[in-house]
Amino acid sequence: MAHRARKRFGQNFLTDSTVVGRIVDAIDPQPDDLVVEIGPGQAALTQPLADSGAELVLVEIDRDLAAQLRKRFAGRQNVQVREGDALQLDFHALTGGRRFRLAGNLPYNISTPLLFHVLGWSDHVRDMHFMLQQEVVRRMAATPGGKAWGRLSLMCQYHCAVTPLFDVPPEAFTPAPRVHSSIVRLVPHESPPVRIDDMAAFEETVSRAFSQRRKTLRNSLRGRIDPGAMEAAGIDPGARPETLGLAEFAELSRWWGKTG
Repeated sequence: MAHRARKRFGQNFLTDSTVVGRIVDAIDPQPDDLVVEIGPGQAALTQPLADSGAELVLVEIDRDLAAQLRKRFAGRQNVQVREGDALQLDFHALTGGRRFRLAGNLPYNISTPLLFHVLGWSDHVRDMHFMLQQEVVRRMAATPGGKAWGRLSLMCQYHCAVTPLFDVPPEAFTPAPRVHSSIVRLVPHESPPVRIDDMAAFEETVSRAFSQRRKTLRNSLRGRIDPGAMEAAGIDPGARPETLGLAEFAELSRWWGKTG
């Protein structure tokens, strides 16, 4: 019986073989790779990845699809299927501490929290290739000064080099989503692009600033960073958060909690 896409899991299955081929070419899997695929679904991408000889760990939340995947790849020594929620994944336990590659058509309804989760494992990741909503990829790759620049841009670009690869139309999926999609490559930096003394303070600073992005820094960070400290750091308290780059937020976070 054909699997019926489940809305609660954000399922839109990639069915265009040309698009699949382009994604596999971008990933360029090798026999000695360990690839973790999130949300393999009906295995459109999984099959060519498995055929490359790479070792695959498939993470699927839908138990019916997980059962189908186990049956389909039962004779393949290089494929493991793990049923579970990618948002709760301990990648160290999943991979035995080995460096790995990530790939997947990420469910649009959880794409942003899932990105934040996988970024936390970037020290263990060689690269990531994801299918995401086009607008999300634009935000990931944005530059300061525009509406797309925000918390997601900063956190992605602190951890990784972000490269949008190509767009995918709705008709490449079944059922067709109401949005366009894009493929993006994330490659973790060998060393951080800026120095951050306290990651928690950096994350809090960025989150607070962009939670009220129409307000000036003086107002959005009131009670956490004194305007005098902003000026001492060379940052205008009257500026809005989307005008600041990664280096400025790193500097600003050093004053987190230091009010006058």
